[in-house]
Amino acid sequence: MSVNSSTPNEFNDSSINLQSFLILLVAITIGLLLAVLVLPIWMPNLTFSLGGTEPKSFWYLSRATAFVSLSLLWVSMALGLGITNKMARLWPGAPASFAIHEYVSLLGIAFAAFHALVILGDHYINFTIAQLLVPFSTLDYRPFWVGLGQVGFYVWVLLAATFYIRPLIGQKSWRFLHYGSFGMYLLAVFHGIFSGTDSSAGWAHSYYWYSFGSLLFLLVYRILSSLINKHFPEKKPAPAVARPVQQP
Repeated sequence: MSVNSSTPNEFNDSSINLQSFLILLVAITIGLLLAVLVLPIWMPNLTFSLGGTEPKSFWYLSRATAFVSLSLLWVSMALGLGITNKMARLWPGAPASFAIHEYVSLLGIAFAAFHALVILGDHYINFTIAQLLVPFSTLDYRPFWVGLGQVGFYVWVLLAATFYIRPLIGQKSWRFLHYGSFGMYLLAVFHGIFSGTDSSAGWAHSYYWYSFGSLLFLLVYRILSSLINKHFPEKKPAPAVARPVQQP
């Protein structure tokens, strides 16, 4: 998510219906459950990985969905910045970008929740529900960096909720609250770098640099374009003056 400077009524028709999102979330959950039940039959080695003495699939699922969630957050923020700096007008258009921006953000929250819940099946860390819900309570595994991710998740949920209360709080308040999305993204990145076991891998380094760098570019472009437009506003052409019709 990112700050949007459009008028309140401009994108109302493109707002994602909450019921549709819940249906999608249920479908994803059912699909994941079916995959867990069916795939071990086709791949016996997966059965041991899920239910053996040292199951590892829960950890792999948690790490995979973490990158999916962070990627969705990245896309959502890129779209939000594209709307504010008017790049979205080129493609796919401002209304479509806003709708995708909202939808992708909600989908990212769903993957982030799955990322946290699936780790309950891992026997190495042995997280509890309370430790997942209370920030900085995971004493046995990097509590500070895990806590940053937990705080970032709650901020993400609150920012996503503002999509549905924007008429109540007003456009200015909604836009002000969305400045928090930048801090929330940094919390998610620091959580991934310092609590993820994949952070030392070369592909993970590249991922973090490219994703963060692209958002930084869009943010700098947004600031510079705003300053240029403020000091050098576009001059609107003067309206044409109708000439009197000469009588023959």
